[in-house]
Amino acid sequence: MAFIIKKEHKKTIGEDIKTVQFGWPLGMPLVEKIEPNLWEVRTKLKDGIARILFTLIDQDIIIVHGFMKKTNKIPKDDLELARKRMKMVRGK
Repeated sequence: MAFIIKKEHKKTIGEDIKTVQFGWPLGMPLVEKIEPNLWEVRTKLKDGIARILFTLIDQDIIIVHGFMKKTNKIPKDDLELARKRMKMVRGK
């Protein structure tokens, strides 16, 4: 299911991504390692949690998937899509 990102949410999500870009490496509560080569940025919003999955190539952050959920567990479909895109951009 798609969701519409509100303007104020875009700003907050963008600020968190920028924090990761300029402060890497970071850990919780903003960034969590999901598995080798795949991390998650969690942005707390009043409507839920925006979750941005990314990989690194050299020192570049490559966002492979984003979604919004109110639960702590990453849905299987979202994780599989992120893995597929990660392999594609990493050339594996």
